[in-house]
Amino acid sequence: MEDGGTQHLGCCVVDMKELSANPEGLTAAAVTITPKLQRLEFSIGNLNDLAASGRDRKPSLVQVAVIEPQKQQLVFHACTEIVEANKDPLFLTGVTFPSEYPDSQDSLVKLTVYDAKTKSQESFEAGACRQTSDLKCTERDVLQSLLCDSQSSFLGSATFSIGDLLRAKDGRLTLSLRSSDGVCTAGTVVVSRLKMGEMEEADHIATDTSSQKCPLVCEPADQSCMDREDYALTGPVFRNPVCKVYRFQTVDSKWMLVREQMEECTLSFTIPKQLLTLYIQEDRSRLQDLEELGELSPHWDNLRKEVVTRYGGVISSYQETLAELEKITGSFKPSCCKAQKSLEFIPINLHTQRMRVTCPQKTDALYDIITVGAPAAHFQGFKCGGLQRLLSRYEAEKKSFSTAYQCIYYSPQHTAKAQEVLSTVSLLQPLITSLADQLLQAALEHSSPGLKDALKSLSDKTEVFVHTLKDELVKSALLALHAARPGYVSKSQRQTPVLCHQQSQGVDLNHSPVQGLPGHSPATPVTESPVACNNVKGGGDAGSLKHQDSIPHHKEYDEEEWDRVWANVAKCLNCVIAMVDKLLEGDNSKPEPAPEQQLADVITSHNPGDWRDQLSPLVTRLKECVLEVVEKAKRAMTFVLLQEAVCSIPQGFHLQQRRDVVFSQALAALACGFVMRLYAGLQDNDFLRQLHLVGLVAQFESLLSTYSEEIGMLEDMEVGISDLQRVMFKITEAKTDDLSELQPSVCGRRDHFTVEVPLPQVIFQTLPEEIKEGKPLRVFPVLFNVGINEQQTIAERFGDISLQERINQKNFEILEAYYKTLREKVPLECLPCFQTQTDIKELLETLGQNVVTKKRKNVEILWIAGTICRRLNGIRFTSCKSAKDRTSMSVTLEQCALLRDEHQLSKDFFVRALDCMRREGCRIENVQKNIRCRKYAFNMLQLMAFPKCYRPPDGTYGKVDS
Repeated sequence: MEDGGTQHLGCCVVDMKELSANPEGLTAAAVTITPKLQRLEFSIGNLNDLAASGRDRKPSLVQVAVIEPQKQQLVFHACTEIVEANKDPLFLTGVTFPSEYPDSQDSLVKLTVYDAKTKSQESFEAGACRQTSDLKCTERDVLQSLLCDSQSSFLGSATFSIGDLLRAKDGRLTLSLRSSDGVCTAGTVVVSRLKMGEMEEADHIATDTSSQKCPLVCEPADQSCMDREDYALTGPVFRNPVCKVYRFQTVDSKWMLVREQMEECTLSFTIPKQLLTLYIQEDRSRLQDLEELGELSPHWDNLRKEVVTRYGGVISSYQETLAELEKITGSFKPSCCKAQKSLEFIPINLHTQRMRVTCPQKTDALYDIITVGAPAAHFQGFKCGGLQRLLSRYEAEKKSFSTAYQCIYYSPQHTAKAQEVLSTVSLLQPLITSLADQLLQAALEHSSPGLKDALKSLSDKTEVFVHTLKDELVKSALLALHAARPGYVSKSQRQTPVLCHQQSQGVDLNHSPVQGLPGHSPATPVTESPVACNNVKGGGDAGSLKHQDSIPHHKEYDEEEWDRVWANVAKCLNCVIAMVDKLLEGDNSKPEPAPEQQLADVITSHNPGDWRDQLSPLVTRLKECVLEVVEKAKRAMTFVLLQEAVCSIPQGFHLQQRRDVVFSQALAALACGFVMRLYAGLQDNDFLRQLHLVGLVAQFESLLSTYSEEIGMLEDMEVGISDLQRVMFKITEAKTDDLSELQPSVCGRRDHFTVEVPLPQVIFQTLPEEIKEGKPLRVFPVLFNVGINEQQTIAERFGDISLQERINQKNFEILEAYYKTLREKVPLECLPCFQTQTDIKELLETLGQNVVTKKRKNVEILWIAGTICRRLNGIRFTSCKSAKDRTSMSVTLEQCALLRDEHQLSKDFFVRALDCMRREGCRIENVQKNIRCRKYAFNMLQLMAFPKCYRPPDGTYGKVDS
């Protein structure tokens, strides 16, 4: 990178100077992409016989830099953890290089050993980074910068070439550390190449730390193993990897090798952009439906115009946001941009993290987790709360809005039903038409199998279509729409025209045609309804009524008409079935004809031509009836949604926008997790079976407090996660193996979305038939929250934590129901095996007890829920406000707990492993990417309120802007 404000760490770095200069968002200049495949990894084993710099040994660390032979430039690359005072320190943090860096085997790696006067490594790394940010510094510059910080004392350095390490017989180099004058020996350092794969059986660790040696780890049989492993994670939607390696001791004195790999996901931007396009299309379609309602009375026409104006404003706002997002080529939104309007649909700090563990005599294990900032509308703020509170308040007030606007109140269930009917008929009508054409084509070809298959599909879809419309809501809405036409007069008013004048005087009418219909509020007085006499204002006279009654399409409404219309579809289908049966059976073998067959006989007798000629009139009539039903149903349901929109002005539109924002963030995270889990399980037949028979559980862990602004974030997150129940996934076959063809896509509308995930053709062909046939795949989202910071302490002692308790109880019930369904459809032997033998049912019982237990900061809820999720083959998510600080503490704790419980991590190494991951692992790199500072945003007062296992090591936290 040429810009001096950008730090090279072998990962994606957001240039904060560039971001400040361009507050509208990220640009291509703000992101640097490094290669994905990690081909060279080594550990810095033992530092032996170090010369003491004073009376007592200080904590030690090793800095790793690279010298390119052509340029003779020293480039800072990595740093080990700080090891406590020890003459022969043993480092657990390894070093990893991307495949294309260094670019030559002649490149030199320089190891510099320091005694540290403080446990904070930021001074070491920041000093080096200041000098090497432009990649054009000298060795002396770096050394002087570090020594001037007065935080370290130089002990010695050693240099080796990449080629030396690659050519070493056992993959191990023992190097002498030279003092600053280059003459004296300050000790030795052991460098060992690390290769993921099977561990050597003979690698034991002596109990005496002074004699510990760095073990050698065997590599996979060939490079393709590594390629497959990386592709499983990096695939088509993951980029900018950050990789860290460690070696930890097991209880039987052997070594395990652990690799963390963190990546960004392109779905952070592609999913929200697709959703915005769908939102715009849906709202435009709503506008068109409103126009197609036809002529309405002045009252309803004015309301329609107001609603159209509101929709226009939403569409315009979404178009502007989409245009801004199209300018951005990045794949990551840093936490400092969480309240930026142009990026409000983008999830905050979305990353995947995979831990791969290699242990002696065991198969490698993978553990995945997705980290993302809590889905919430940060730009809109939380002054009045979040979605859950706002929606409850809005729903309670909506009845009064319906009275003020003189419209019918429809409950959320009726509104949802209207949206479902619209969505279903819009989907089924073209499908039925297509199937009908296929039936005629099969008839033309005289294909009996084709005729049977097409008829079965047509029958199934038509039955679903008829069942959807067999609802009283459609019938009552058609009546209400008829009453909203210009010049409508009710039957009672035709008999007593003077009634209209009485209404103008405030006389109560008890015979409104919409009274008692589903969705009409009994509390709404008829005098407040415009339906009784829509066009008569004040002293309307009988002459005007007579003129309006003469309009043909305003004749008295026939309430039975709708029943006849949708019933005609079923009758037409029966006729088609009868004709097909007749054609297939033949005249000689048919039994006594049924009534429908008699009708088919009549038609056949007048049209004795081929099969298509005999079927065509019946199929045409079926299509005509379906189209007639669709037009009436669409108008009726659009009128229901018009009244919903009228009652929503203006609060409802603002809430819908907020809900769109939160859902966009949640769906991007879910799609990322689904793709990652799918690629990891493509060769697991049991997983694929579970996927199409039941679906996957997606467990979201939240660390938000129930106090101040974060309670609003949690209210947003609760609704956003719950809305993910409307999402289905579908696996498709990619046209080509080009990366652009492997990008997931979203289709649908707000009440139901489908995410299509294309797979390469070779992989797709190995999937179960149900998945290949396009069976929708379900995901069951669950959310568990336990606040851990100082604000949660205030909430527990002086505030209210009922929101957290309700969320945990509700989602426990969802998780329990999922397990019962899974147990019924999939043998439990198909689930993954773990070392811990606790039964899932027992874990659920323990979780249920913890959920109802009154215990402050009961983080066991999160631990048990996470364990159950992994045992159920689920997708794990962890969130806090920005997925940076508390999330990092949780992720590293979970990883070390997995190493302890599943891979026998020595208890003596547990705390060291935890500190290593928090000091030098992927999570501190995540902090660097977000705020350009390697410190977690905690202070000492905050950490006093944290559970001990969630506290970072000394020197890794401080007051920073997050």
